Amino acid sequence: MTAEQVVREIALRAREASYELALATRGVKDAALQAMADALIARGEQVLAANALDVDRAREGGTPENIIDRLRLTPDRLEGMAQGLRDVAGLPDPIGEVVRGSTLANGLELRQLRVPFGVVGMIYEARPNVTADAAGICLKSGNAVLLRGSSSAAESNAAIVAVLRDAVAASGLPADVIQLVPAESRESVKALMRARGLVDVLIPRGGAGLIRTVVEESIVPVIETGIGNVHVYVDKAADLEKALAIVLNSKTHRTSVCNSAESLLVHADIADAFLPKVVAALQESGVSIHGDEAFCGFEGVTPATDEDWATEYLALEIAAAVVPSIEDAITHIRRWSSQHTEAIVTEDLAAARRFTAAVDAAAVMVNASTRFTDGGEFGFGAEIGISTQKLHARGPMGLPEMTSTKYVVTGDGHIR
Repeated sequence: MTAEQVVREIALRAREASYELALATRGVKDAALQAMADALIARGEQVLAANALDVDRAREGGTPENIIDRLRLTPDRLEGMAQGLRDVAGLPDPIGEVVRGSTLANGLELRQLRVPFGVVGMIYEARPNVTADAAGICLKSGNAVLLRGSSSAAESNAAIVAVLRDAVAASGLPADVIQLVPAESRESVKALMRARGLVDVLIPRGGAGLIRTVVEESIVPVIETGIGNVHVYVDKAADLEKALAIVLNSKTHRTSVCNSAESLLVHADIADAFLPKVVAALQESGVSIHGDEAFCGFEGVTPATDEDWATEYLALEIAAAVVPSIEDAITHIRRWSSQHTEAIVTEDLAAARRFTAAVDAAAVMVNASTRFTDGGEFGFGAEIGISTQKLHARGPMGLPEMTSTKYVVTGDGHIR
């Protein structure tokens, strides 16, 4: 069969399975999620062995270490995946929630209810933990999911999906609510993007090239998850100890994720006091700094170019500049931001208000690390991605963001 025929067959099975899943009670779905979590741990050696094959192949192919870090699973990360599924099981079920309701003047009862999308397609790169996260969120929100991971994680994803499907089937739901789309060629991605009517929505999660391709070429509706060209601005009224801790955490806590800081802006009034501290601390942490003239006054700092300001490094690198005012910081961010997460460190309430009002991003942090832009940290449970678009959903996408709505109108023989 061609890739398009394979994808259509998978999507048809998902569509049939989605009808049963949409009617499942919270108890049934939560039991399946708990079973999925238990199975990941019970069959952890199988998953880790498959992941080791992917990691070895990536290393042999010269894959950069920061990308290998996104690919690698460990017992702790596997436990985190399982805990994410348990967390989702513990969250309220969005399906059937009344978004709004009223009795109209003519006596009709109007309710807007949350309902599943139906079939969700996920196209994502490298990180195999996304496989479990996406499966769990889609199942709890009543959606069948088609998982098209990258070929670099093919062994890992196949092992994870096999474990999850077995657990779902043992819980009494159709195994086809979770399916893996073959990753041998790019044709399967194209087929997913053409599967309008079979797939209700596509969610791309990965690098800028992948996301741009899906957004521009898909005839299936797309929820765009964006790259993270993230800035931390240290204002003239910042507490410098807080600022130092926030910059370091934002940049070095985990570099290979989209909420890691990629640029640092420092107000000129505190540059003399702050730059020596932050440059030393970043360099001690192994961070390469690409800076403007002020930062280049320090040994080891290289000149920043427009390419640096535009880059999502996902590595121990950062672009840095001194700005004359908060307005200049906002202007810089407006030019280079990917509208994912931006942060200000300041003790000036007016400055914080100005920054949060003027900066256009899915999340704006005040005196907090950019690493908090995360569904788990927000209390949503495991997220399916961080949307940087402005339609339907923006920011970490938890369960409510994975639903649509329908209106139920109840009358008593009403005619118009």
